[in-house]
Amino acid sequence: MTIPFLAWCRVPLRRAIGTAAANGLPIALAGAAGYLLQGWTVPDLPARAVGYIYLPALALVVATSMAAAPLGARLAHRLPITQLRRLFALLLYLFALRMLKGLW
Repeated sequence: MTIPFLAWCRVPLRRAIGTAAANGLPIALAGAAGYLLQGWTVPDLPARAVGYIYLPALALVVATSMAAAPLGARLAHRLPITQLRRLFALLLYLFALRMLKGLW
């Protein structure tokens, strides 16, 4: 939700995207630390899990993110702002619909 908030604050969209990407790392690290600490003493977790963090899934998410980040950055710099706004709005609507579908 960082990008919509920054856009609402009149931050240029490309700068908002870059700022949100930079904010993602500390947020992810804090969340991972919380899952690690909360699950540290939980018995019967799967093998290759550290707390509530399943290491094979973590490796897959990290690898996919590292591969996709440069592509996303190039796309954000090449697309006109209006197209970028529409694409981002479409993604937000799709994510919202998926979340609403999970309620039923």
